[in-house]
Amino acid sequence: MPRPNGFHPEAAHRCLAAILLAATAAAPVMADTGKLRLTGGVSTIEGAAGGGISPWAVIGGPGAEGQLGLAAHVSRAETQDYGLTAYGVTAGINDRLEVSFGHQDFDTGITGTALGLPGLHLKMDVVGAKLRVAGDAILDSDTLMPQIAVGVQAKRLQSSGLDATLTALGAKRDGVDFYVSATKLFLAQGILVNGTLRATKANQNGLLGFGAKLGGASDDYELMPEFSVAYLLRKDLAVGFEYRGMPDKLLKAGRAAGLGEGLKANDWKDFFVAWAPSKNVSLTAAYVDLGRVVPATTKGKRQTGVYVSAQFAF
Repeated sequence: MPRPNGFHPEAAHRCLAAILLAATAAAPVMADTGKLRLTGGVSTIEGAAGGGISPWAVIGGPGAEGQLGLAAHVSRAETQDYGLTAYGVTAGINDRLEVSFGHQDFDTGITGTALGLPGLHLKMDVVGAKLRVAGDAILDSDTLMPQIAVGVQAKRLQSSGLDATLTALGAKRDGVDFYVSATKLFLAQGILVNGTLRATKANQNGLLGFGAKLGGASDDYELMPEFSVAYLLRKDLAVGFEYRGMPDKLLKAGRAAGLGEGLKANDWKDFFVAWAPSKNVSLTAAYVDLGRVVPATTKGKRQTGVYVSAQFAF
């Protein structure tokens, strides 16, 4: 998917931020009843409503039709060699439009030390928008019709000590993801299934830049699948599994740089449990498997660990 002529990530950030401010100012009544618990998902690490690592077609916040719903989240993931802190806000307008902002702070741990940059943190901002284009997860729960939404996420990796390395690999510090999601809720059975197809250039979600050119590596968009399934044990408690495909754009560039398989990436997975003690609070814990993340500096270990997140909605 080539970038449209005249399209720039900086303009996307400004445009989506303007949508967030304008939509919030012009939105309908604040939500006071809203959706059933957990049927609106939780907050992803990028800010959009969904699971922890993949957006769903649901609109964030507790607001139903004719309402404005707001949500804020903070999340933390820890693996053997890395740590990630994420936080953000989401606004759902009329259960039709969602706008979001997310910030990620990635502690490079052993990799930063190996690069002579101990204490290196990679920080990225994500501005997103999502539009429900068909279906209704609740009203269509007794049919086969899923809720369908399209979304965009403009991402910018802040300048850091890794800039020179990314430039040498031919990776950029900004990029835009496009996705379409379909969410099917079987309310009587307590099962939710989501499928997302994402067009992206992001390396490790964008924390290692976007695309690569060294050694003839690809700088084109790739279509990556994502899948989620959740089972409602009761109205306030759910368990589930997520899968997110990851491009492997840095592999060829790493080989050209003499690193062999040292920049290879793997798909992400998690097993989660989500608890909503009230309509305004949800807590999520998960076992995560991020595969190999810069195996050149981590002896090829799979990065597994824990993820916790808290969301507050009103």
